[in-house]
Amino acid sequence: MKICIVGQGYIGLPTAALFAKNGCEVLGVDVNKEIVEKLNQGIAHIEEPGISDAIKNAVEKGHYHASETPEEADTFIITVPTPYVKEDLSCDLSYVISACKSILPVLKKGNVVIIESTIAPMSTDEVVKPIFEEEGYIIGEDLYLAHCPERVLPGQIMFELVNNNRIVGGITEECSRKAADVYRTFVKGEIIETEAKTAELSKCMENTFRDVNIALANELAKIGAEIGVNALDVIEMANKHPRVNIHSPGPGVGGHCLAIDPYFIYAKAPDVAKIIKLARDTNNSMPGFVIENTGKILANLDEDAEKVSIFGVAYKGNTDDARESPAFEIIYGLKAAGYDVAIHDPHFDNPEYLSFEDAIKDSSLILILADHDQFKELDFEAIKENMKCPIIFDTKNILKTADDDITLINFGNLYKFIH
Repeated sequence: MKICIVGQGYIGLPTAALFAKNGCEVLGVDVNKEIVEKLNQGIAHIEEPGISDAIKNAVEKGHYHASETPEEADTFIITVPTPYVKEDLSCDLSYVISACKSILPVLKKGNVVIIESTIAPMSTDEVVKPIFEEEGYIIGEDLYLAHCPERVLPGQIMFELVNNNRIVGGITEECSRKAADVYRTFVKGEIIETEAKTAELSKCMENTFRDVNIALANELAKIGAEIGVNALDVIEMANKHPRVNIHSPGPGVGGHCLAIDPYFIYAKAPDVAKIIKLARDTNNSMPGFVIENTGKILANLDEDAEKVSIFGVAYKGNTDDARESPAFEIIYGLKAAGYDVAIHDPHFDNPEYLSFEDAIKDSSLILILADHDQFKELDFEAIKENMKCPIIFDTKNILKTADDDITLINFGNLYKFIH
């Protein structure tokens, strides 16, 4: 089976690697010429466990190559981004539409076309299907169209693509069956066949559930800070109830899923999706909450605070994925407030980011915004020796203890330092 995967990002590239590993001939298509050149040299451009070796081996064995344009194949998989339209919060399908049109010149009867990009409910039926019908294809008879959303965690993508359950939503039952057979090439989890619109809404709701739960935790963190209660202790105790699982509060929600997908549902039914919208508003407010309280902490110091050390810009720990990361809004806000901001993130090769030692030099506060493993055990001696004020504001709650001479603040004890 030859597979053409349009989009070689965090989902498309691992998917391509797994099909290639399992004996398929794979073409990875991307509009970025530099990415294509690197991939054809066997060099992966994303940080994800297992992906570098997989792509290198696939190229060496001749099972994978990359191109800026599609070629004839048996199956086409679309894995391009789907941002939201800021004016009405609807799903921006422009990349999906463009990708679908790009394969029309090489499409032939009997092909399977799968949309993996997360899209709003009814998008496959109302927007994608007409693109192919206008070319004369009868969906379900001579072209098989389905939506199969990815359900993976950054840092574990290669494992979860194989072992997680997959939802395959076809326009017809035959579309579902044909698309499901494609994934049986490597998927060990359950493959659930359903309608396209059901698969679309299911994926959006999976991420919305988590977004709403995080919003509840973030709101609790705000309440605790206001009334003087340790919100982290409350969460730990409440979660001992067998049917309670409150998530952890944080500096905001990032990524291409949780920060965006709930809007796709809201835009479809804004009059009734009130909890979904309020949760998004709550999570979007967290960078401002962090900026405000960082200022309060520093204002209570006996000496002027000029420098803040930002630890982590990735939205997800142990990755270089900074899509929709709340860290950037926090950095911008602190700079606007007049602070000198030094950024340290060991997962990024950015000349503007500093080493641990340079980032903390003469700093008045370390602000942890990512739960990288490197931040879970910091060099406290270096912090005491180099910082102007040894204070750590841990918004990810990854440091359980610190040296006696270092002030450790998190969303549990924050109230003690802002009033």
